[in-house]
Amino acid sequence: MKNNRIWLAPALAALLLATSCDTTTKKTAETTTETAPADEVKLPGAPSFNADSAYAYTATQVAFGPRVPNTKAHVSTGDWVSGKFKSFGLSVQEQPFEAMAFDGKMLRSRNIIARFAPTAARRIAIFTHWDTRPFGDKDPQHKNAPIDGACDGASGVGIALEMARLLAAQPDSLQPAVGVDFILFDSEDYGYDSSTQGDLKNQLAAQGKESWCLGSQYWAEHMLPANYKPSYGILLDMVGAKGGRFSREGQSRESARDIVDKVWNTASQIGYSDYFIFQDSPGIDDDHVYTNRAGVRTIDIIDFSPAGEFPAYHHTTQDNMSVIDKRTLKAVGQTVLQTIYGE
Repeated sequence: MKNNRIWLAPALAALLLATSCDTTTKKTAETTTETAPADEVKLPGAPSFNADSAYAYTATQVAFGPRVPNTKAHVSTGDWVSGKFKSFGLSVQEQPFEAMAFDGKMLRSRNIIARFAPTAARRIAIFTHWDTRPFGDKDPQHKNAPIDGACDGASGVGIALEMARLLAAQPDSLQPAVGVDFILFDSEDYGYDSSTQGDLKNQLAAQGKESWCLGSQYWAEHMLPANYKPSYGILLDMVGAKGGRFSREGQSRESARDIVDKVWNTASQIGYSDYFIFQDSPGIDDDHVYTNRAGVRTIDIIDFSPAGEFPAYHHTTQDNMSVIDKRTLKAVGQTVLQTIYGE
């Protein structure tokens, strides 16, 4: 999941925000604390999100091995994820592409798009990434080892799969009023971090290209489905760890403040304000940067502190199944599911 590069908000050009797709520099925005609105509207019924199922989907991905592009584990995991969506009856498309990484390697990659109720006119996008970082460069003992990415990658896919399963299992009378597209980006985490990889050369910098979020960059330039215009998008990144806390990230507030408020207020109403905290955090350079540029108003649900810091497991070999907590999976999955049913 990204480094901490600086992202300049379009409407706040003077404000430097710490980023997540590149940990070169960390600058924090002023933290704001608020409480949920006193007047709460009664929420419509939504299916109960099964955290045991999401946990199992997360564990299955990890069991394939690190999902690093150009490896057997990567191919096997992608095949399994596509197959699970198809088994639920969703319409699945793959978007193969090849992208150059910062170290010059050509990465054989594919984005995966699974559509629930594909004929529905109004749609919501759920974004996440499914690859893993090829180096635990923040790990003092295993800097060059690939990581499992249990939270950073697999947890978002696990939640997406369980949401897809639940939606497909509902009778027509209990389905939401919108279609849902699950769009999984590849080669998100194969980026250059100058704070930990200063001995390496970023070959993409000379070309004026970003080294992170290669899958979402490709998708934004080659949108699939063509001319895609959902009402909004929600990015899930690092959404399954013990003690997960989701603050209101900077670019999300800048690009889609109404959706941030909708999701965080929904979480509060259903009892998850301990996870979705009413505090602001700096902007981070994640997949939502590119989906927003493509015209899809997108927010980022990510375990990132108001002080602009990632959890200790971030980009280390400690990001394994030992950090995953079913309670966090439940909080995120139920909140997003409830938000969809509120449309």
